[in-house]
Amino acid sequence: MSAVMASPAAAPQTSSTIPQMVELNWGGRRVRIEHQWLRAEDASAPLMVFLHEGLGSLSMWRDFPAALCEALGCRGLVYSRPGYGQSTPRDQDEHWAPDFMHRQAREVLPALLDALGVDTVKDRLWLFGHSDGGSIALLYAASFPSRISGVIAMAPHILVEDVSVASIAQTRIQYLQTDLRQKLARHHADPDSAFWGWNDIWLHPDFRSWHIDAELASITCPLLAVQGVNDEYGTLEQVRGIARVAPQCQVVELAGCGHSPHRDQRDRLIEAARHFFQQQR
Repeated sequence: MSAVMASPAAAPQTSSTIPQMVELNWGGRRVRIEHQWLRAEDASAPLMVFLHEGLGSLSMWRDFPAALCEALGCRGLVYSRPGYGQSTPRDQDEHWAPDFMHRQAREVLPALLDALGVDTVKDRLWLFGHSDGGSIALLYAASFPSRISGVIAMAPHILVEDVSVASIAQTRIQYLQTDLRQKLARHHADPDSAFWGWNDIWLHPDFRSWHIDAELASITCPLLAVQGVNDEYGTLEQVRGIARVAPQCQVVELAGCGHSPHRDQRDRLIEAARHFFQQQR
């Protein structure tokens, strides 16, 4: 596993409508990470870090992180992972391995926090993750239990299901045959980097056996797992399975909702998150 080093210059924690950049040394090369602070002036407020979905980015969240931070009274940090948004794209010959989400949780996120001057010993994090980002949030909580206050995992993946593979294979067809690439180009400097990094590994035969049951058993912090009943990328086993392994997990299943509750059932999601957050305060 490659070492990760953060840039010695920490970015200022000030809210801004314009995303900032910070450099990390990851995987043997320098990568720039696009990020944005929300409500950063309230230094005493809890910090919520947002982890986007498999084809997501900072901009694809739109105004949801700001709305959630306002509702919860917390600060926010939103960023695009390497290969996404305006962050450094993948090299053309770079192919993700089945442990790509583990590496994001154990290498990239800790290095980003170090580069931004976030002391997770004094300032234990809250994580809000969607889809792949939800899995990364769970893996971070399992790997760094003393640095985490709680996790909200929205449509996370804890195993690979047939419905996931079928939907991702259909997305490949859409990328090749429709205007999906043009739509993604609005949010990614290199849409091919974002799409093929995610799509290739999810459809790789070696990834079919991926699961994180052992890691879930190591999570001690409060958990909220949210999923739409009509999620086209996973069954309710994804969230129910978390609760079986981590009994402190609260599960919310949203009727009439697909893979993106923050778009399909925004008000209900924010209310569920607020109730969970207030329970822990």
